[in-house]
Amino acid sequence: MRLRWILKGILPLLFLTVCGCHSYQISMTVENRTGAEIRLLEVDYPSASFGTNSLAAGAEFPYRIVVRGDGPLKVQYSIGEGNQTQVKQMSGPTLKEHQEGRLEIVLLPGGKMEFHPDLTSHP
Repeated sequence: MRLRWILKGILPLLFLTVCGCHSYQISMTVENRTGAEIRLLEVDYPSASFGTNSLAAGAEFPYRIVVRGDGPLKVQYSIGEGNQTQVKQMSGPTLKEHQEGRLEIVLLPGGKMEFHPDLTSHP
């Protein structure tokens, strides 16, 4: 009798594990190679955004995302130069729902950025 109840509880969980949904995640890393601390980093992607208040020179900021919908990736941050604060903004690659893999964003001096995507799309 006990075995029957155990099987009734385990079999549905086993079925969900084998046939369950797959979450398509993108592992992102933002690298600060500007030579200075940046502030107010914001990364916008379809349906959401993430960021941090500051990122030291030479530091990396890892983050995992799930994309809902399609659209461009946008990166914005502030950097202080003397008494002035400059806002740098750039659009990156277009992200699509059901993509997974890695995306590296490298922030460079002079407000330049590099995007290194290694993404796979699924139907």
